[in-house]
Amino acid sequence: MVAMVSCLACVTCDACFTPDEHTMTCPRCGPELGTLDYRFDLDTLATRYSRPAISEGLATWLPLLPIAGASSLPPLPLGPTPLIKASRLARHLGLKDFWLKLDSFLPSLSLKDRASALALAQSAEWGSTTIIAASTGNAASSLATLAAATGQRAVLVVPEDAPRAKLAQIALHGGVLVPIRGTYDQAFDLSTRVAALQSWYVRSTAVNPVLAEGKKTVAMETALQLEWRVGDVWYVGVGDGCILGSLWKGLSELLALGWIDTMPALIGVQASGAAPLAHAWESGRPVEPWPLTDTCADSIAVGHPRDWVKALRAARASGGAIRTVPDERIAQAMRLLADHAGVLAEPAGAASVAGVLTALEQGQVGKSDRVVALITGHGLKDQAALRRMFRAPTPVAATPEAVLAAAEAWRRNGTRE
Repeated sequence: MVAMVSCLACVTCDACFTPDEHTMTCPRCGPELGTLDYRFDLDTLATRYSRPAISEGLATWLPLLPIAGASSLPPLPLGPTPLIKASRLARHLGLKDFWLKLDSFLPSLSLKDRASALALAQSAEWGSTTIIAASTGNAASSLATLAAATGQRAVLVVPEDAPRAKLAQIALHGGVLVPIRGTYDQAFDLSTRVAALQSWYVRSTAVNPVLAEGKKTVAMETALQLEWRVGDVWYVGVGDGCILGSLWKGLSELLALGWIDTMPALIGVQASGAAPLAHAWESGRPVEPWPLTDTCADSIAVGHPRDWVKALRAARASGGAIRTVPDERIAQAMRLLADHAGVLAEPAGAASVAGVLTALEQGQVGKSDRVVALITGHGLKDQAALRRMFRAPTPVAATPEAVLAAAEAWRRNGTRE
């Protein structure tokens, strides 16, 4: 057992299990209600460690990670990613204090690298050479990217309509790309079945509790960068629910250690066309899967979220919520991020800011609140979405006069303040 790990605990019945390669979900409660949490001996940890002064990426948090050491991690830069104070965008929105956490700066341009890094490290420590994942695109391209650096074999099962840029990432990094004629939810079920048949290591959210351990580091890193004053409310786009649940877990552990004094309200943001978690939140009932999803935000286009128990727990325990935004609001957020902050986000990555826009409109966020929005993926990962938003100007004559006339036309019609 890893030194600081006490057990793996079921989120429903609280049964505890010894962490090993045979324990993924609680056999009593099943694969959805029986998702597991790594629990750490925080009392002992608090006596041995003090909160870090600087971040050195994932390795900063080794005492709170269920791996043997930093040498197991992929040899790529795994943070810290920038946390920027988006002053110009804040002024435009009327906010006093607005921060953007840019996990789009990780090696595959996605926050999913935090989870993939932990999965690859753990699978290597367990002696597994093949790792399989289901994905709408980002988790698969993340795993392929990081596995290229470790030499492990990554098998990626994705829906055939996944963004082409993400498919190219997978193939060029040597991943075994398996597109299926079906949905992400079908890909998820297939990957877990194949993993069981072949005894492969499975990198699938909810099924594998180590993924949350990787993703929780974004919360810890952000807290450190904010000098442990974590603010009032954090927003993040949500599909399966793992990121939202992981934010709460990371912040809860910091709170228990005494490294932060308060918990921000955590707001999960779903696209209106793929919102089973938001509907469960509003109704107070368990999640009911959606047979079809309809949104431009492919990375959160999940009809059957597998980590819903942890996601709902995170929203409830933090005093947060799970809300919806239409695709039009996501597109607006993408434009604002690009034009007012210099940040190019894919639709799922901009969903957090779309949630902030809606909250401001509905009076759910105060102008003086300290707000953090997570940007989980880079805009170049979904170039089809960019093309839908961009129309190239008509070419002009190659003369100074024509260039000056075009610049003047942009000044009259452009959006720059």
